[in-house]
Amino acid sequence: MVREKVTVSTRTLQWKCVESRVDNKRLCYGRFILSPLIKGQADTIGIAMRRALLGEIEGTCITRAKSEKIPHEYSTIVGIQESVHEILMNLKEIVLRSNLYGTCGAFICARGPGYVTAQDIISPPSVEIVDNTQHIARLTEPIDLCIGLQIERNRGYRYSIKRPNNFQDGSYPIDAVFMPVRNANHSIHSYGNGNERQEILFLEIWTNGSLTPKEALHEASRNLIDLFIPFLHAEEETLHLEYNRHKGTLPPLTFHDRLAKLRKNKKEIELKYIFIDQLELPPRIYNCLKRCNLHTLLDLLNKSQKDLYEN
Repeated sequence: MVREKVTVSTRTLQWKCVESRVDNKRLCYGRFILSPLIKGQADTIGIAMRRALLGEIEGTCITRAKSEKIPHEYSTIVGIQESVHEILMNLKEIVLRSNLYGTCGAFICARGPGYVTAQDIISPPSVEIVDNTQHIARLTEPIDLCIGLQIERNRGYRYSIKRPNNFQDGSYPIDAVFMPVRNANHSIHSYGNGNERQEILFLEIWTNGSLTPKEALHEASRNLIDLFIPFLHAEEETLHLEYNRHKGTLPPLTFHDRLAKLRKNKKEIELKYIFIDQLELPPRIYNCLKRCNLHTLLDLLNKSQKDLYEN
């Protein structure tokens, strides 16, 4: 377990991991702080981050099992201690890590007597089993257990729809819990007096081991940014429309001209929202840029070298 002393910054917005531990292969914990925030900002960020952590991060799990020897989901098989339903529930709990796009196949082929665990799953190289010791079934007699599996990468939770035609070919859908984040909480600590009151946001994240809490925090942040970027593009397009309304008709642009323009606009939007405060510059350079009223990277790039020397 790693713990660090919490120190509060009084100048720039900063985040830090103050506690990190691995309870077991399928349970990791992390505690993070973000400060200093103006009153009300911590709750806004905390609520958005919690929803993004629980619902916007992709994970990998087993979504279907197939075996022609199984008559129906609630049947039992001679030589296997668990019922078919219990085996499906055990497969649902298997924690996987992957860089899949869509679905892929895997299978289990084991011979008893003995225990069948996640180690017996034969999967593509792109899929990694987080905990090989996870229990699937116990074979009490010298029989073969062969099960085909479908592995999928997605987000959120998906309830399996059980149709009669699925069971006829021995195919059984499994409820899919794609979420790698098991739980996320946020809390707020306020300090200061009067109008100068500020806040520290504390984020606690528990994951299933397929991602570390820090990786989950980074991915949730990127997903939130991606969700808000269209609003920035819409604002830029509206400004261009208002500007062109008072001008004469311009000749149509070629496809390559439009593509180049879109790329330029996108780059300018990104630079517009990267602030000097985030760059961790030396104090002397930071103070010089602030005196010149340069607050973002776009402001800085729009100034010539001559302008900077004059200031």
